Amino acid sequence: MSEKITPVTPEEADDIRVTLDTEEGEIVCRILTIFDVDDQDYIALMPVDENDEDNAEGAVYLYRYAEDEEGLPSVEYIDDEEEYEAAADRYDELLDEAFYNSLD
Repeated sequence: MSEKITPVTPEEADDIRVTLDTEEGEIVCRILTIFDVDDQDYIALMPVDENDEDNAEGAVYLYRYAEDEEGLPSVEYIDDEEEYEAAADRYDELLDEAFYNSLD
């Protein structure tokens, strides 16, 4: 993954929320991870409820992620099915790696 301009400590990362404007309204999410596939960054977001708890369904949203030259982040909907599948496959690999590493 390419280095991010915006410095965020692990403690701060737990407090960051992303608000998505969707056709159904605003959805507040916490950041699970930022990762790359073929030099493109992606972000995995988990919607939280009004009590800031993870959603009961375990839904995760994947978006393209970028930062501008000033370090301001942006997310973009992935409308290409192949690109989305590549990002989803990599996210699944990251989950598997984290699981196997937790067994050690």
